[in-house]
Amino acid sequence: MTRIAIIIGSTRPDRVGPAVAHWLLDLAEQRGDADYEVVDLADFDLPHLDEPLPAATGRYTRPHTLRLAETVAGFDGFVFVTPEYNRSYPGVLKTAIDLVYAEWHHKAAGFVGYGADGGIRAVEHLRGVMGMLQVADVRGQVTLSVYDDFEDFTRPTPRERQVAAAGTMLGEVVTWAAALAPLRAATAA
Repeated sequence: MTRIAIIIGSTRPDRVGPAVAHWLLDLAEQRGDADYEVVDLADFDLPHLDEPLPAATGRYTRPHTLRLAETVAGFDGFVFVTPEYNRSYPGVLKTAIDLVYAEWHHKAAGFVGYGADGGIRAVEHLRGVMGMLQVADVRGQVTLSVYDDFEDFTRPTPRERQVAAAGTMLGEVVTWAAALAPLRAATAA
């Protein structure tokens, strides 16, 4: 079955990313169309780009990078749950993306942004990065406003249109992840 990681892109204390990711996981598991798993970047304790060689070489030496590479390689697609910080996504998410390379290739990605404006600029920046990594990003996305889709700015209470958008996005990620399976298989061979 297709495996989709829901990646929490923030590691700040008292962040709302885990609550958003688990809201999405609850919706995703009701679908029964893939195996979904939350991947929390806080569990990886990633330093900023400390590998001696560029990620494109695939010659990783650090235990945290090897663990991240194995994790990313094990999924067919991703949903990035990201806040918007200063019109972009968090540095820890950029570090995680940049530490490994080929493990991202030929997979699908969807996005759940959150913030004052729904994280739309963070998602737009991620889309460009995904293209460079040969990841097919889907059109559907979720944009949660801290004013309209959260109670007390901390507990996700998404409006019905956000629930519908999440369903559309998840369906697209699973469909594209399956469609890209032959490319992943050819690369692995």
